[in-house]
Amino acid sequence: MASTLYKNIKTLAGITHQLNHPLRGKELTILKQLQDAWLLVNHGIIQDFGSMHEFPEVLVADVTIDCTGQTIIPAYCDSHTHLVYAATREDEFVDRINGLTYQEIAAKGGGILNSAKKIATASKDELVESATARINEIMQHGTGAVEIKSGYGLFVEQELKMLHVIQELKKNSPIPVKSTLLAAHAVPLEFKNDKKTYINTIINELIPEVGKLKLADYCDVFCEENYFTPDETLAILEAGKKYGMKPKVHANQLAQSGGVQAGVNVNAVSVDHLEYVFDEEINALKNSHTIATILPGAQFFLQLPHPPARKMLDNNLALAIASDYNPGSSPSGNMNFMLSFACINYKLNPEEAINAATINGAFAMEVNTTHGSIEKGKAANLIITKKNTGYSFIPYSFANKTIDAVIINGEKI
Repeated sequence: MASTLYKNIKTLAGITHQLNHPLRGKELTILKQLQDAWLLVNHGIIQDFGSMHEFPEVLVADVTIDCTGQTIIPAYCDSHTHLVYAATREDEFVDRINGLTYQEIAAKGGGILNSAKKIATASKDELVESATARINEIMQHGTGAVEIKSGYGLFVEQELKMLHVIQELKKNSPIPVKSTLLAAHAVPLEFKNDKKTYINTIINELIPEVGKLKLADYCDVFCEENYFTPDETLAILEAGKKYGMKPKVHANQLAQSGGVQAGVNVNAVSVDHLEYVFDEEINALKNSHTIATILPGAQFFLQLPHPPARKMLDNNLALAIASDYNPGSSPSGNMNFMLSFACINYKLNPEEAINAATINGAFAMEVNTTHGSIEKGKAANLIITKKNTGYSFIPYSFANKTIDAVIINGEKI
């Protein structure tokens, strides 16, 4: 399909013009929009848009679609996932129902170590096949760009296998895929009493090899109690920077870990999770370019404290929303649910949530020049709602199907 014209759009929302910074604080309340609009897509790119009251009658397209009563917003940019994995972990889900904590499950060999065992026995082709199915699944829910982390390999060979899988997904996926090295996700049992050697292996063996092969855009660390300290986090991230991998941090999910400050100190693109965030973390982020990314799926699934998202915005932080799609703590990549949870439990308004999940998510994975908003020259990755619904209906009608169509590169999927 060469060109498509969408006419009579009830609301065209998420419009930007050469935005060069993520939205901060009150900026997220403004979801720029046009009522009764048209949008022209040509060869997968947004060519033009405007008001139907000023519609250029000379405009023609190969296909014209009437969007009376429908709203169009940008597709979501999910900047934090772990969707390459070998098996689900519903047995641990039952363990938590029966009273075990996330840390207790990890202590008996579950959690990340459980996924690592299964990655070791899975072939690259098997992992590509299952991850491709998950990408297709999240696209159906409206995701138009995704970041994927390693971290279930842990050992050099298995981490490289995961990153090669992500490279295959990059080549073959219709949506942008960003890759993150997360070897510092947990310490393998083999290094339980010698974490320093494990960290040295990451820094001196794995990171140089990943850098040489150009397998990762980012380097990430799980900076948490009983995992990696702020000093260890900084050492690993500084090593990653030397090989072209920009820093990200899993921070303050399970405790006040110092991960936020570590991320700010190394100028991380984002610090993610943030359930245990207080004034000192907020003050650190206020004076930085680091994006605060909240992950409602993991917080809900593990029943952790709510991140102070409202306070973050009131303090002028740049906030993004991502799914944390993974087999252990957020087995869903449905960003519509993430919006619902953010609005209902964190008291974000729909405009804030949509901006956080689209344009700020795009900034958190550095695809903001091509994705994340309605703008001339950007990819036509779009969500079209059902008739007679506005964008607020998406978070309002939680767990229901509110999307009529998802457009990826100008094509309905």
